Amino acid sequence: MATKGTQSGASKTERLLALLDGQPVIPVLKITDVAHAVPLARALARGGLKAIEITLRTPDALECIRRVAAEVPEAVVGAGTILSASQFDEAASAGSKFIVSPGITRELLAAARDSEVPLLPGAITPGEIMAAREAGLDFLKFFPAEQAGGAAFLKALASPIADVRFCPTGGIGPKNAADYLSLPNVLCVGGSWVAPDDLVKAGRWDEIEALAKAASALRKAP
Repeated sequence: MATKGTQSGASKTERLLALLDGQPVIPVLKITDVAHAVPLARALARGGLKAIEITLRTPDALECIRRVAAEVPEAVVGAGTILSASQFDEAASAGSKFIVSPGITRELLAAARDSEVPLLPGAITPGEIMAAREAGLDFLKFFPAEQAGGAAFLKALASPIADVRFCPTGGIGPKNAADYLSLPNVLCVGGSWVAPDDLVKAGRWDEIEALAKAASALRKAP
């Protein structure tokens, strides 16, 4: 089970932000071969992207998280596509430093409340965002970003819900990442373009490191 704790939502948000350490792009990874997990995490970390999200979309995702947590101390590994409290606990036990979910449910909120591992839940409607805010969460995933209205939608939320910040994910790449990062309520973006499937399968870690360096050079507008 996940480690129990009594931290407030606000303190957990601050812990999550400390883990991300101002990183502008969070790699969202779907790893199909366990053997790729460690060299991929090392290449991304060398490129400046230490915080990574390994999604639970493959049978060996938890083992990938375990290996990265044990063998790549320079990386901050998180788990994504968490849909239930049981998955939350499994991912935390595997060594995840943060948990990412595409949505928000009472079950997940309860699991996060009882754990020291911070949760980054997804929310796209004003109602979902307000519900998360009432639960003490003011840093949220906005997913699927492009399909849900993109940067224009997030810009419209910046005034009425000014105290909530986002990590948009979904349909974001090098051509539009800067549009999101220019918004006052966006702290970082998530994307898979820094680790293309063909480069991962071929073990072309130097090229992935170069993509990571380019992504880490993206910065928030002052």
